[in-house]
Amino acid sequence: MSLTSQYLQRTQAILSTIEQQEAAIQQAAQWFSQTILAGRMVHLFGSGHSRIMVEEMWPRYGSFPGFNPIVELSLSFHNLVVGANGQRQAMFLENVPGLAARILRNYDLSEQDSALIISSSGSNVVPIEMAEICQQHGLKVVALITTKHAEKSTSKRPDGKKLSDFADLVLDTGAPVGDAMITVPGLDTPVAPGSTVGGAIVVNCIKAEVARLLTEAGQPPNVLSAANVVGSERAVTLFESAYDEHAHRLAKLYEKVGIPSSVSESK
Repeated sequence: MSLTSQYLQRTQAILSTIEQQEAAIQQAAQWFSQTILAGRMVHLFGSGHSRIMVEEMWPRYGSFPGFNPIVELSLSFHNLVVGANGQRQAMFLENVPGLAARILRNYDLSEQDSALIISSSGSNVVPIEMAEICQQHGLKVVALITTKHAEKSTSKRPDGKKLSDFADLVLDTGAPVGDAMITVPGLDTPVAPGSTVGGAIVVNCIKAEVARLLTEAGQPPNVLSAANVVGSERAVTLFESAYDEHAHRLAKLYEKVGIPSSVSESK
């Protein structure tokens, strides 16, 4: 069997794992749709390569407002690999205690909000603390991890707690321990990870279910759509309305954040 065939075969196994989580995906969609119907936002967070799933959820074609993508560049902009803004720094920073609190200090969290926290290992400090703080504020927290990998990983927190310990619901990407899925003859280290494949499938399943629930509730979402699907004029209208709605939802997160001011107290 070719390596391509092997990878595709393992991807089919990932699909099977995700299919078995349909009830959990439906539950996540229920919580997220309730947040969006309340005029609030679902907070999305992932450090390192987990930011891929954050961007997959919103904003892109086939997605809609209601999600707050928290992408901290110091934790995820590692395209230069080495030198300034390199991978070593990002990997160091994602295990700095207190950084999650500084990030979330920017938002006025509400019990009506909810959160999706992504971390394949579920063992790095910042995403764990993100989930912990969200729960402390009364948010429903959904964790997206790679279960087999997380079970074999050691938490970077002194108390040993992992992301799953601060989640109301845990979803699994279906990837293996170590993420990489293919063994090349003559090479003693596996290649070709699978968590991104599984993670992207999970978030898009959630997205579809949320869109259904919003539509059934009489508030169909403003979906970013291509001109060659809906026509140029409608595409522009959808883009502008979706971005404006995002701004209006985001404004609520800033309006009363932190120390009151004359602006926040004015009617």
